[in-house]
Amino acid sequence: MSASPGHRPQLTLKLDSGGPGPASRWHDGAELAFLGGSLRLVLDTRHREALREGDTLDLPLPPQATPRQIQDRAEAWLREEAKGRLQQIIDQESALAGRRAPRLALSFAARGHWVEVQDGNSLRCNWRLIEQPMTVIEQAIARAIAALPPEQSGFDLFDAPLGTAAN
Repeated sequence: MSASPGHRPQLTLKLDSGGPGPASRWHDGAELAFLGGSLRLVLDTRHREALREGDTLDLPLPPQATPRQIQDRAEAWLREEAKGRLQQIIDQESALAGRRAPRLALSFAARGHWVEVQDGNSLRCNWRLIEQPMTVIEQAIARAIAALPPEQSGFDLFDAPLGTAAN
């Protein structure tokens, strides 16, 4: 089939709608990206909270849970895990850089950078950064911390030599 001179064949392609549907992605036994590897989702009502055991993530859901319920529980666990781990890495990288740790805000944007500096003393990290290998997470956060403006060194009343403080 040849294209006519005014016809653009690339415009006739049907664009992918974003991958598999929720039913095929969110089910018992599905894989969830985590720290460069994956966790297998297991629906298990023995626990009241989501529980990671090795390479599995037990979700407190019955076997007949809907794909949306599975997605909501799995992503809620991932966000909490991201918040804790990212803050831990921010604290470590800040200490290495000799500065106070900036505040952490999670981003839920579909597009953008993994880590962005905001307001001079906070980092906005995409929660999906938790899917990446630890080395990628550490590099992204270290780069953002290096991009923070220098800290202001204010006058410290208790750091002044004796006899020089104003009355």
